[in-house]
Amino acid sequence: MKHVVVLGAGYAGLKTVVLLQKKLKGAVKITLVDRNPYHYEATDLHEVAAGTQTPSKISYKVADLIDPDITTFIQDEVVKLDPAAKNVQLAHQDEPLTYDYCVLGLGFVSETFGIKGAEENALPMTNVKEAIDIHDHILKQLKDYRSSKNPDNLKIVVCGAGFTGIELAGALVDARTHFADVAGVQPSDIQIILVEAATRLLPMFNDKLADYGVNLVKKLGVNLMTGCLISGIEPGKVLYKRGKDADEESVTAGTIIWTTGVSGSPVVAKSGLKARRGRVMVNDHLNDPEHPDLYILGDVAAFMAPGEKRPYPTTAQIALSMADYTAEDLTERIKNGQRFAKGYSYKSLGTVASVGNTKAFGTAMGHPVKGYIGSFMKKMIMNRSLMEVGGVKELLSKGRFDLYH
Repeated sequence: MKHVVVLGAGYAGLKTVVLLQKKLKGAVKITLVDRNPYHYEATDLHEVAAGTQTPSKISYKVADLIDPDITTFIQDEVVKLDPAAKNVQLAHQDEPLTYDYCVLGLGFVSETFGIKGAEENALPMTNVKEAIDIHDHILKQLKDYRSSKNPDNLKIVVCGAGFTGIELAGALVDARTHFADVAGVQPSDIQIILVEAATRLLPMFNDKLADYGVNLVKKLGVNLMTGCLISGIEPGKVLYKRGKDADEESVTAGTIIWTTGVSGSPVVAKSGLKARRGRVMVNDHLNDPEHPDLYILGDVAAFMAPGEKRPYPTTAQIALSMADYTAEDLTERIKNGQRFAKGYSYKSLGTVASVGNTKAFGTAMGHPVKGYIGSFMKKMIMNRSLMEVGGVKELLSKGRFDLYH
């Protein structure tokens, strides 16, 4: 009986397990490894950071999806892989896990790009714990304001106005009234600031749609500082320049959140895989080019878009699509001794950015969507993800059905 080891219970890893349990029952043994006993919707972390959703709303137990007759779940930290020996070293296991096939679906970590002080003085937002830490930090600053009257306690700076930064700013706007109550001030006293090096934001959208999103954020009272290249982070202070040769300026805040970018899990580099920023350029079967029994999915995978000079961006949508293909390919290999007939291909169904709970913008099925319709589509996308991995039970429990505003 073949042994498939799946590393990571994110979108790609957990969906691969769910599908293999159905397709290869009686023909495979699966071991799933993750540091957490739960799966979480990484696309919703900004809502936990803002406090507009609870951690339990965006997560569910891995055990709820495991068939113990087929799959063993190990809660542990992956140290590194040895693709040549086909084994995996875990932090708390004396002996390495050996495999016939491995699915590497570990997630992402915050990328500081070598900016001095960013790691020490800014709050990352790459997992549930970090999102909770951000929310707790914000509340502490607001409570301190009641006695200190320090205006910086009321200021939240988000470093990076990409997709994640925009969504976080929108969620923080939704929480503004609650934040004001905690601090004993007016909602307009809570300052939300986005600092971004680029002048043209949201490159995944056309100019018209991107401008709509930027204007929407501004209308909600977010201070959008574009063309500001961050040069360093000090305690309570973001340093930046408006051009390479410009003088250094600064903005102070009690809360500084880092959303400038991410890279794939450091396990990729520790395992000696050829990668850039923690992402391996996979082949048409989603394998590491040098190791055909190692599948690499999600945030640690790079798959080139046809006719483009760069790979597809890492999203939950492409991670789920990669899981679909991997399950098909593994089923063919284990049952019939051959590869799935077609190589992997991907077609995006669209991208929608939420700006708070009631507004969003983006594209869906090739058409632009804005405002309430955009918000509706965003929640449908969230529900589709829940359904694909967690099934009806998790959809009914965790789904977003607040569709009418």
